[in-house]
Amino acid sequence: MRTDAPLALDSGLEADRDAKIEQLLLVGLDHYFAAKYEQAIAVWTRALFIDRSHARARAYIERARSAIAEQQRESEELLQNGLAAFNRGQGDEARRLLRAAMNQGAPSDEALAVLGRLSRLEAVPVAPRAAVVASPGRLPRRQDGARASGAGLLLVVAFIGLAGAAGVFLVGTDPVNWRSLVGLEPPLPPAPAMATAGDGRLPIPRRGETALARARALAASGHLHEALTALDDVRPTDTQNVDAIRLRTDVQRQLIGLTSAAHPETLTGNGSLP
Repeated sequence: MRTDAPLALDSGLEADRDAKIEQLLLVGLDHYFAAKYEQAIAVWTRALFIDRSHARARAYIERARSAIAEQQRESEELLQNGLAAFNRGQGDEARRLLRAAMNQGAPSDEALAVLGRLSRLEAVPVAPRAAVVASPGRLPRRQDGARASGAGLLLVVAFIGLAGAAGVFLVGTDPVNWRSLVGLEPPLPPAPAMATAGDGRLPIPRRGETALARARALAASGHLHEALTALDDVRPTDTQNVDAIRLRTDVQRQLIGLTSAAHPETLTGNGSLP
């Protein structure tokens, strides 16, 4: 009877461990089908901490990583196509592609920067553009104004000739700016047209490289949990995401190795859970 008690206790612990693993697998599947692949991988990694040889958990993790890579490829393609459409001047097509890229997980700051620039360009008033187009038509009006000014000058000269000395007296006592009086002041130059578009693009910040370098430094110094936290700053559509996934896998393997070294009894299925 005394020898049966430890066996029953071990069987109970093993059943509890299997139940916990099964619960973690189900929670990870909920995240997976909600397209939250990073959360699913994190949950299934916890299952591997309990049983590092669990085949279903490893298969689920590989499937989630493949889904992340595919999602990244599609979102990056949509983002690049949206930028190309923006450069071609196709505003509606660029807006559609950029919004689709954001829905697929593209960096919101990059897509929103281009969408904001597109909205500002469309909000420019039409009046300055019309003024630029109609500027050649101002030349005939200037010529008409010069003719009218010449006729006015002739009338004024005739009036001065008839007035005689009275006009000379008035001019001597109260000088008059004759150029402004007869309309000889040159018209003001037209206001420069408002630039409708800038040559340079808005800078698109990329922080994936910085986050990846920091995670590598933390992993090299033995701060594995901090390295995983730093890798969360690498977005799925960053060009460094593939290296980040590879580094995350290495760090998780090191953590599993450390857990197994600290609790060797988990390799045989005996002993209590950590």
